[in-house]
Amino acid sequence: MAKDGTTAATDGTATGSGDTARSLELLWGTGERPSRGPKPGLTLDRIVTAAVAVADAEGLSAVSMRRLSTELGTGTMSLYRYVPGKAELLDLMLDRVLGEPLPAATAEPDGAAAAEASGTAADRPGTAAVGTPATGPGDWRAAVDTMARSYLDNLRRHPWLLKINQARTVLGPSALRGLELALTGLRGMGLRDPELIGVIITVNSFVEGLARTRADAAEAVRQTGLSDEEFWDRQRPYLERAMLSGAYPVMANMAEDTFSAEFDHFEFGLRRLIAGFEALVRERTAERGAART
Repeated sequence: MAKDGTTAATDGTATGSGDTARSLELLWGTGERPSRGPKPGLTLDRIVTAAVAVADAEGLSAVSMRRLSTELGTGTMSLYRYVPGKAELLDLMLDRVLGEPLPAATAEPDGAAAAEASGTAADRPGTAAVGTPATGPGDWRAAVDTMARSYLDNLRRHPWLLKINQARTVLGPSALRGLELALTGLRGMGLRDPELIGVIITVNSFVEGLARTRADAAEAVRQTGLSDEEFWDRQRPYLERAMLSGAYPVMANMAEDTFSAEFDHFEFGLRRLIAGFEALVRERTAERGAART
């Protein structure tokens, strides 16, 4: 059990599963820093950077304190002077990578200066998995578009993000700044606050679902050694007989390019989402107009 009373996840894939109090101290730069140690060049920032690099290259399961000590050329116990364990490290990794699309901060929140001095992940731009709308409050369509594209790009760079449970994300300065920017970009929609959060959840869920499908397809190729073409070619004779049997008339009459890889499901889905939000905005605008008459 962690110091704050929570039960730490044994596989290190759930955020907020370790000592949340310690994670918050590290994210906000309010905790004590190591005053001495055998490796003066070691910082929390370097540890987080190395952990992200290992996860990007080999997956989250490859990240361990022993592996990081090898990457950083230091003793394993030295790392524990900076971060209690993998659960807390994951909180820092998440805050780091989800903040990559954000523009540089124009003002430091309380605690950020101390975090920078100690080399924590808080000096890196961040977001709570919502993307980076760099638009004004009146351009909500561009904000939704940017949010979706930046998040998809981040998931492509860091596919291990799809493997972790973010139900209880420990919110650091980066996460809050990302959410602030996202909400600022969506303000022009004129929706209620819970509806704005709903827009963010809807966009993120769409992006994560598509990214997970692509990541699973790539993983299937690695695990089986078969390309997509080879996999479907093996099924082709059976599928052709099924289509000729008359039992599946709708599918049998679909166009040959129905499942073409050339069709951009991301663009199609994103345009439909924005169109749906536009309909909601018109509905809310009409309601306000009727209320004034």
